[in-house]
Amino acid sequence: MDNSIITMILYFGGFIAIFYLFIIQPRKKQEKKHKELLESLRKGEKVVTIGGIRGEVARIKEKTVMLRVNDNTEIEFLKTAVAYRQDEAE
Repeated sequence: MDNSIITMILYFGGFIAIFYLFIIQPRKKQEKKHKELLESLRKGEKVVTIGGIRGEVARIKEKTVMLRVNDNTEIEFLKTAVAYRQDEAE
């Protein structure tokens, strides 16, 4: 083999390794943490949605969650729209 081909393969392999370590792996950790958050949601917890709406979990269904945003107002969101618990941000 030619040395330039081996060098090109090494550079390409290094690029893939760096891409994996700095982009793919942290994203997987973030997704796992978010999934654990969604599975551990309980009634009465204060959460914030990805749209910035703050509310208290009123009811939890299979794929959705009802948030009480006011005394008389409840809004239904997909579970995946919950970004984080309000106490985690403070």
